[in-house]
Amino acid sequence: MSTRTYIEDLKEHVGSSVTIQGWVSVRRDQGKMVFFDFRDMTGTVQGVVLPKSPAIESARDVRTEFVVAVTGIVNARPEKNVQTGKLNGDIELQVEGIEILAAAETPPFDISSDTSVIGEDTRLKYRYLDLRSERMQKNMRLRSRFVQLCREFLFQNKFAEIETPLLTESTPEGSRDFVVPSRHNPGNFYALPQSPQQYKQLLMVGGIERYFQIAKCLRDEDLRADRGFEFTQIDVEMSFVTRDDVMSLMEAMITSTVETMGFTIKEKPFPRIGYKDAMEKYGADKFDLRTEEDKANGVLAYAWVVDFPFFEKTDDGRWTFTHNPFSMPIPEHLDALMKGENLGDILTTQYDLVCNGFESGGGSIRAHKPEILKATYKAMGMSDEEIEEKIGHMLQAFKYGAPPHGGIAFGIERNIMNLAGESYLREVVAFPMSRGGQTAVMRAPKPLTPEQLIELGIRIDKKA
Repeated sequence: MSTRTYIEDLKEHVGSSVTIQGWVSVRRDQGKMVFFDFRDMTGTVQGVVLPKSPAIESARDVRTEFVVAVTGIVNARPEKNVQTGKLNGDIELQVEGIEILAAAETPPFDISSDTSVIGEDTRLKYRYLDLRSERMQKNMRLRSRFVQLCREFLFQNKFAEIETPLLTESTPEGSRDFVVPSRHNPGNFYALPQSPQQYKQLLMVGGIERYFQIAKCLRDEDLRADRGFEFTQIDVEMSFVTRDDVMSLMEAMITSTVETMGFTIKEKPFPRIGYKDAMEKYGADKFDLRTEEDKANGVLAYAWVVDFPFFEKTDDGRWTFTHNPFSMPIPEHLDALMKGENLGDILTTQYDLVCNGFESGGGSIRAHKPEILKATYKAMGMSDEEIEEKIGHMLQAFKYGAPPHGGIAFGIERNIMNLAGESYLREVVAFPMSRGGQTAVMRAPKPLTPEQLIELGIRIDKKA
């Protein structure tokens, strides 16, 4: 077989014979001639099988969504037939040979149209077909490009990419954990990470200084349009930094990334708005600064929200953290935290990045001294024993000298939803879950076999 040529490169081979490989998007049999639209991951091109072509017989057997290898001559179209504004609208492939690499049944829905109108159950059952649609291809590649550019920026700024464990300890992160039974330790469980929060801080203690990873996070919380059980974030932590240091560098990363991708930012530097002012002016800490014209033009309106309350009251009257128990209060409120006074007035170094009404990222400067972290848990009413049980390993680590540090995490799905103009998380995830928590294509959750339950030492008590 000849060397493969990608469809986007066909214009470089006008007058030459090439071989493309991909799918049949459209087939039009006009009797003496057969027309096709072929596609691969780079684009689409029209092919024509002429009456005397050696491919005319095989062309009769080819149907839409067949996987084919096509050999032919790249011809420039006559000027009157040029399709302006269309990729490869000025060329076509004169087909000389078609090899069927894989036949295909008729898809259960039209892949060439906007599949967002197809029922969720059908789309997720046949997600691999849905991914062939033009919009889903665009969204997946947009996501890949966003991550690539962020990664390159971080490497250029002395960050190391380091993975942290997926099997870990249940920790106080604010949501319910997904747990995994331990076969070797019956009755004991691992937890899947809600975030790499503690591990990335331990990396700072370990002298890494600048860390990031493309981290998978899992939280057993109520599902909604922009939130799923699992999500991915660009997770970042830095040593020897102030709040302004982190915000400035991360703003530069986002600016560089989205402008390289061709997007327009409404205001630079990003506005910085205090939480209190945001609530008074917009009624929420996630707001949209765009005009109607901005929205029509796909403008991105970023803003930082700062000076959040550190604590809030629970339904039973106790104090809990608003964002992250590992945060540092702003410097002028540190004394109040250490004394356990005026808890409702203490502000934290938390900073959230909002864009077009969505939270795009959030982080804080961390408490890096054991006595400060312990004071936070004391403020929430925990005893010394409870604190030791929950974060004793962190307190121990900090005793060996932790540098001042802080970080941030950017939710990839929410950022791509903004860039793609989508309203639902499932439109920017390859294999999302349904609204009921069912996996795409595969059938989970589902029961374990009796043998698996016995091996794990688990008994299921069915609800009445």
